Amino acid sequence: MTTILFVPVSAQADFDGVVAASDAVFAPFDVLGQAAFETALANDNLDDLLEVVFAKNSESSQAIKVVKGVSLAHSYADKVNLNLAHALDADVVLVHAAGDDALLAIAKQVFGERVVGQAATAEAAAALLKANDRPSKLSPSAFRHALVQKAKAAKKRIVLPEGDEPRTVEAAAICQSRGVAQCVLLGDPDKIAAVAKARGVALPSDIEIIKPSSVADKYVAPMVERRKGKIDEAGARAALEDTVVLGTMMLHVGDVDGLVSGAVHTTADTIRPAFQLIKTAPQYSLVSSVFFMLLPEQVVVYGDCAVNPNPTAEQLAEIAIQSAESARAFGIEPKVAMISYSTINSGAGPDVDLVKEAVEIVRQKAPALAVDGPLQFDAASVPSVGKSKAPNSAVAGEANVFIFPDLNTGNTTYKAVQRNANVVSVGPMLQGLNKPVNDLSRGCLVDDIVFTIALTAIQAV
Repeated sequence: MTTILFVPVSAQADFDGVVAASDAVFAPFDVLGQAAFETALANDNLDDLLEVVFAKNSESSQAIKVVKGVSLAHSYADKVNLNLAHALDADVVLVHAAGDDALLAIAKQVFGERVVGQAATAEAAAALLKANDRPSKLSPSAFRHALVQKAKAAKKRIVLPEGDEPRTVEAAAICQSRGVAQCVLLGDPDKIAAVAKARGVALPSDIEIIKPSSVADKYVAPMVERRKGKIDEAGARAALEDTVVLGTMMLHVGDVDGLVSGAVHTTADTIRPAFQLIKTAPQYSLVSSVFFMLLPEQVVVYGDCAVNPNPTAEQLAEIAIQSAESARAFGIEPKVAMISYSTINSGAGPDVDLVKEAVEIVRQKAPALAVDGPLQFDAASVPSVGKSKAPNSAVAGEANVFIFPDLNTGNTTYKAVQRNANVVSVGPMLQGLNKPVNDLSRGCLVDDIVFTIALTAIQAV
């Protein structure tokens, strides 16, 4: 399905006449109401608007769907229309009966490659669209919408071992009330109730709160069996006093479908029990991680930024294949760039050779996967640079899955982009385990936890 964002540049009557034939026309201020729309603009927050617009746009089965942009006469038109175009990954057509090259030039300054021309009729606009061959991009709004919808459909039970942590309590209440997942909080019920009250959170009546000591005995024998020869009954009882271990055992035996932790625990504390009890999926030799980076125009995948310090070529190839599968599972058709300080054959050395070897292993193991490298980050992500540095590459300039050569590079890059560019990062999402366990950053926000719970529910399908 393709959306055209019609941007009116002349009289409103002209615009209405052009798009009257479509039953998929709506304006942003029609969705929220004029007052709420103006408030969203005043607060510089269009997220709610974009999510609702995307959801409404997704409801239509029209081959060409039309979104009515804000008239360019308004002072805020450029900002709103550009955000709408990004959210819907829309092609932009200027609606003007007579045509106006000067206005078309202005539109191209605002929308860039999204502008396919100007037209006086819907039919003419459709012809422009067919002639346009722009790579599609998954927008942050589309990603968030799909994430929530897929999680709702999954109907999974997710355990939260940090059950009395304030952000976790709030996120669990949000997920429970929206149907994102059936949330299980591990902790003292009275303490959790007090945390919720202090934070102004109303706990849904169907949210599950389990006192760890009331269920720990159930998991002693299964834990001894799972770690046969490595732990005895006394050791298992002691280990199960840790709620992360308890939650992981609940996952192992199938009492829950996924686990999310890390708001107060370290990454090691969260994933060590998973390595010991859940273990690696049979088709993989390692566990790795990805972050979904919600850039202004699209969502891209960074891996591995949290787990493997210095992967071998074989491990790097496996990380690339895992990350591509994760990208595809969340609506991103992967184009994988293996990142280095060298592009193709521009540099040499052991680090470059390792990436080259990893690329060849990926091509052997996943011949249908679009992958290339070594690529410098600019050659992988910027079309003009990609064409210049790697003109024969099908990935350069269009990559959406970035595989870093080591943890130092990956973690530093994701944090630099996240903080300096004010980009939302969802993750790390662990991949390669038999069952989904996901780690949080200790500096995470409530929204980060909500999205991670949703990711985990989808992984559990």
